[in-house]
Amino acid sequence: MVKQIEKIIVVPLDGSQNALKSLDCINRIFGIKHHVRLSLIYLMPKLPPILVEESRKSRETAKQLRGMEQRNSQMAERILADAKDRLMKAGFDQEKVEAVFQKTEIGVARDICSWAEKNKKADAIFISSRGRSRLESFFTGEIANKVLEYVKLCPVWMVKGSVKAKNVLLAVDNSENVMRAVDHAGFLLSGTDVKITVFHSKRDLRRFVPKEVLQEFPGVQKFWQLKAGEEVAPFMNKARDRLIQAGLPENQISVKVIDGSRSAARDILDEAEENAIGTVILGRKGYSNVEDFSMGSTTKKVLDRASDVAVCVVP
Repeated sequence: MVKQIEKIIVVPLDGSQNALKSLDCINRIFGIKHHVRLSLIYLMPKLPPILVEESRKSRETAKQLRGMEQRNSQMAERILADAKDRLMKAGFDQEKVEAVFQKTEIGVARDICSWAEKNKKADAIFISSRGRSRLESFFTGEIANKVLEYVKLCPVWMVKGSVKAKNVLLAVDNSENVMRAVDHAGFLLSGTDVKITVFHSKRDLRRFVPKEVLQEFPGVQKFWQLKAGEEVAPFMNKARDRLIQAGLPENQISVKVIDGSRSAARDILDEAEENAIGTVILGRKGYSNVEDFSMGSTTKKVLDRASDVAVCVVP
């Protein structure tokens, strides 16, 4: 039996109820077996340079800014205390939940990545893609997307709305890069009772050839689907084997290959919706490693269209 290793998860918070959905998602996945250590972080906003410069000239301005910083600190303490209390009520060990606030240094997204990758050497970042409002919240879609852009090694679980299911869809294609996503799923989910579907949507030939042309040559589409299935089969088997080696029981893993539509992203999200999937795990790059696909077109589309599901992107 594989020994359970404690996982380190960073959870940025902004004081909104929506941001707390990341905590609910973590609790749903790990249940009563909390092999995790959580680092909750609140980043206090950086004051505009013009106010900082004025405070050096005016005692009154300096006094007011000190008062603002004090209130910011008090608010941060309250937000973190409420979040930690939420976890305690869910059964988490108080000693395994760290709560930290600090001033924004470079930028919210970059500071989150730095905290996770340099300070904590985290195994994952869980972040809600929406906060309170466009003006009040750090975690608008723009900030969450920047975290995905700046992160170098740490997988990002972007929580899109309320995640009500805990089962996972692991999207696999015939690229070596996707095995990083497989290894992350195996490591983070080992020790849980989460069921994982290793999923592949075979690329429809209509992505390359007009439908009108294919109708004249029906045998080509059938041959294409057959060869596409044969090509991806070794990767599907390899993914399944690596999940088992990571400690996931065989009865928690299923493998599914479908004849895809013109959109792999739509196939992934349809599968998630129809089969009570709460999380979709993908590699940041997929079959194509072309410069223009640094995020991967399928991954981008899944992120844009997903609702009430967590989308984990593995660099």
